[in-house]
Amino acid sequence: MPVTVDAVVIGRNEGARLVACLASLQGQVRRIIYVDSGSTDQSVAAARDAGAEVVALDLDQPFTAARARNAGLRVLAPTPPDYVQFLDGDCVLDAGWIDAALRAFADHADAVVVCGRRRERFPEASLYNRMADREWNTPVGQAKACGGDALMRFAPVMEVGGYREDLIAGEEPELCLRLRSLGGTVWRIDAEMTLHDAALFRFGQWWRRMVRSGHAFAEGADLHGRGPERHWVAETRRALLWGVAGPVGIIVAGLAHPLGWTLALAYPAQMARLARREGIAWAGLTVLGRFAEGWGALGYHVRRLQGRKRGLIEYK
Repeated sequence: MPVTVDAVVIGRNEGARLVACLASLQGQVRRIIYVDSGSTDQSVAAARDAGAEVVALDLDQPFTAARARNAGLRVLAPTPPDYVQFLDGDCVLDAGWIDAALRAFADHADAVVVCGRRRERFPEASLYNRMADREWNTPVGQAKACGGDALMRFAPVMEVGGYREDLIAGEEPELCLRLRSLGGTVWRIDAEMTLHDAALFRFGQWWRRMVRSGHAFAEGADLHGRGPERHWVAETRRALLWGVAGPVGIIVAGLAHPLGWTLALAYPAQMARLARREGIAWAGLTVLGRFAEGWGALGYHVRRLQGRKRGLIEYK
């Protein structure tokens, strides 16, 4: 029997990007569920015009991408598909992706998640976009996690309760970890999947994006770091070491003795090491990004001790 594939698209104020996203799904899936997180533009009307079923999230509850995706899953549950394609509203799905992903599922009976190559639509527009495009180029083969765009088996996702709604970032790796704990596998295949429009043009946008990464590392490690995989423990330690402990240690050492300031040379040395591989601009932003990640990780732990949750960290 033919398999059924539905799509859950999430977004807020994506405008023309959403129109292109929904158009790319036409003819590839049975149903399109668009979950809107409080758009003030014409996104909701555009989604209805495109034939999508629209779900508007309750404005009285905090927005998270995880909460939006779960809202879409609940709409699909009464007539469940075999597979669900998750897609961010600023992405366009490749015309051959669904077929390629379904072939991967056929090749791997235990697969629960299949993802492919996400590319930036305009990598030449800024260094930040180029760095995002490089970030999406993950190794082909069995993986630990996917990003926001992926094709998943519907039943296992529902079995584990979907996404964890209180996470403001890092919700996909957390879901994949729980799916894998039940025996499922995640595969990154060598196929074009989506075009993404990060629209990263300013340093402040990139900085907030890196702060969000640091927050995700710390929260993920707090949730699952004591498990056998040590989920994001190394990433959290790296962020706190280079972004927090390092600068504090340099200041303390420098105030104690003038030679203590030489410890700061560790940062240009790290930059020089990375530059041999990817160039000085990439190396500089990577090292600088450790400070943002450290700030995000530290902020998570401070709020945790205070019993507070952080709201969304948005960069668009």
